Amino acid sequence: MNVKPGLLATIPRTVTVRAAALAAALVTVAAGLGVRAAAGGDVAKYAGDALYTVLIHTLVVLLAPRVRPLTAAGVALAFSWAVELAQLTGVPADLARHSTVARLVLGSTFNAPDLLWYAVGAALAWAVHRGLRSGPARARS
Repeated sequence: MNVKPGLLATIPRTVTVRAAALAAALVTVAAGLGVRAAAGGDVAKYAGDALYTVLIHTLVVLLAPRVRPLTAAGVALAFSWAVELAQLTGVPADLARHSTVARLVLGSTFNAPDLLWYAVGAALAWAVHRGLRSGPARARS
């Protein structure tokens, strides 16, 4: 395929950011499934917690491509913590009994160490997002 040098520069930045966020979301889901298949126990559980927050971060970027890395990480962490704390009410457990999607998204049982692993995921997503935003292409513009 013959692509003219300036052609990629004509694609709006929000389109490229959204495409990258969608790709990152798919890679994150694949990584979560891979960890579940390759490992078990606490490794799979806590890696899954961190990846859950990374996924939320990528979805925030997909919806708001101009969002700053720290803001996206903060929103992802707050959402993850809110879901975990909601498990103290028993509502997610009740919903999980009736819906596989609810079980996957909301969980069912509160586990305090999850809060730490969500923060690890948010920090990882922030670092990658920040690194991509300040990469060589950004420095030239």
